[in-house]
Amino acid sequence: MSDGDDTNDADMSPESDPDTSSRRDSDPDSSARDGPTDADLPEGWTVWNDEPDGRAIYAYRPDVFDADQFPAACMPTLYVAAGQANRPAAEAEYGRTNVWRVEFFLEPEVELVPARTYDTRAEAVENARELAAEFARGDLDYRDAYQVPRDAYLDELDELTGE
Repeated sequence: MSDGDDTNDADMSPESDPDTSSRRDSDPDSSARDGPTDADLPEGWTVWNDEPDGRAIYAYRPDVFDADQFPAACMPTLYVAAGQANRPAAEAEYGRTNVWRVEFFLEPEVELVPARTYDTRAEAVENARELAAEFARGDLDYRDAYQVPRDAYLDELDELTGE
């Protein structure tokens, strides 16, 4: 933020703050959302952000991807977003798109599975939940996603995921 920015804390909603979004799951109105809550996701996964009728982000073990134990940038992350993959976000207006995508990144430039598209947000959210479950069960081979082997890191990730 610049010094001249007029934004104040009242302008920040809990939905826009990733640090508070997962706490909204205990909110009585949270049942109105069509995305999973932390309790709906497999063990180790958490709702990082869930915008009503918009983007959703699910993170794996943010408690250990904290730069002390594991690099924060390497936190496995699932994204549900409007619009086609590899297109600018500005091209997709929430509520006006007929395409939703799911992307699964192990780190910023390492995609675990190719982006998948769906006709509705609900279908995309369900697929993201299923991918999270596959990852939690060890059904997705994250070693193959790396072009340059990172054996020491991947061995530690194996221990974290119970491989």
